[in-house]
Amino acid sequence: MIEAIRDAMDVSMARDERVIVFGEDVGFFGGVFRCTQGLQAKYGKSRCFDTPISESGIVGSAIGMAAYGLKPCVEVQFADYVYPAYDQIVSEAARLRYRSNGDFTCPIVVRMPTGGGIFGGQTHSQSPEALFTHVSGLKVVVPSNPNDAKGLLIAAIEDPDPVIFLEPKRLYNGPFDGHHERPVTPWSKHELGEVADGHYTVPLGKAVIRRPGADVTVLAYGTMVYVAEAAAEETGIDAEIIDLRTLLPLDLETIVGSVKKTGRCVIVHEATLTSGFAAELSALVQENCFYHLEAPVARVAGWDTPYPHAQEWDYFPGPARLGRALVETMEA
Repeated sequence: MIEAIRDAMDVSMARDERVIVFGEDVGFFGGVFRCTQGLQAKYGKSRCFDTPISESGIVGSAIGMAAYGLKPCVEVQFADYVYPAYDQIVSEAARLRYRSNGDFTCPIVVRMPTGGGIFGGQTHSQSPEALFTHVSGLKVVVPSNPNDAKGLLIAAIEDPDPVIFLEPKRLYNGPFDGHHERPVTPWSKHELGEVADGHYTVPLGKAVIRRPGADVTVLAYGTMVYVAEAAAEETGIDAEIIDLRTLLPLDLETIVGSVKKTGRCVIVHEATLTSGFAAELSALVQENCFYHLEAPVARVAGWDTPYPHAQEWDYFPGPARLGRALVETMEA
């Protein structure tokens, strides 16, 4: 997935000289996860460069560059560090097209590793996607595999509006189903680890059904897609698993079609439960599928606490916790 993300930026920079990449340690060092490795050597220090440790400065500079016609793709080293830049993203990037009556757009991408599962503790494990889905003018993307990551990132770079691109760090080197005691499976052994060369895009706003099923619809994104697959297999429940891929714009049509078919819905994400994105999804399912539901919509999420270090796997929504929710939903 690291290589796919790097390739997306490489392809985009080669096709369009307006695309520039910058952030903390992304130039010479190639990023803390090596997602930008080699780009500075290939395109020079004017198109891939390091910045001071100032998230507000990184995003603020990107907004100004975008207003003048460039297409910045910037990295915030961890999603946990984005808060100093939140005002720039919400008050400037998301509003620029509206407040200028379309005279200016803000074609920036803010990339950041998100989520837990790496013993990063409270300041390297957060999932802040709901803070961005609440903001009109932003698009929010969470890929679950290398093939999608490359196509979605190219589409995001080419989009005329600001895109928040959240990369589940636990998926960088392989799919993860929540069973931390098992050996890591590399992407080279997974069908979605095969990534095409050159330019291609995965459209923003289009979900995909990862596992067809008839009993219950599971809405997931990022790492939770694989947790959902494991839970379905271990419980024997015929779950239809939808990988949302893009949270904004949301593919409501695919969600509604699935829930009307199954009559049941379980939503899973890593972020804390209260006001998490699952709350919005639950409301949408209830509003659009009320007369088709055979059971209440269930949510499985992180606990309403800071992300713990020592109790990582008690916090992380694993297949056992999701499996219990699936069974309870089927019995309701």
